[in-house]
Amino acid sequence: MALDQSFVGRTYPATEPYEVGREKIREFAEAIGDTNPAYTDPEAARALGHPDVIAPPTFVFAITYRAAGQVVTDPQLGLDFSRVVHGDQQFAYTRPVRAGDRLSATSTIEVIKSLAGNDVLTIRGEVHDQHGEHVVTTHMKLVARAAEEA
Repeated sequence: MALDQSFVGRTYPATEPYEVGREKIREFAEAIGDTNPAYTDPEAARALGHPDVIAPPTFVFAITYRAAGQVVTDPQLGLDFSRVVHGDQQFAYTRPVRAGDRLSATSTIEVIKSLAGNDVLTIRGEVHDQHGEHVVTTHMKLVARAAEEA
């Protein structure tokens, strides 16, 4: 069943703030195999003009994925998450994520379309810090695969 087009433009409430810690950034950088010293060494980050260590660009996915959870679990939308695959992810930064940031994200449904029986949903995430300043805009594309006919 196709998703309801009237949901395009719907924005969900901001998430509770996520406090970005140095250790979380270090763990993430190690997990993805990125040895950039700006992710683990405060002095290296300061030498690049940052007040503390910064996070790799994809770090914010964990925050925006949590926010997008409000969309995918909205019973009125009717998305069958058991059929969903992650199709694409994009990040547009105003500034890097830094240790000490307290980030909140809002999710807005930007696009709903059907392609070959599949529902394609694009969710825009807006991430702001504890001062209300914009940090990053993300676009997450989810594809709900069509049910197989018997």
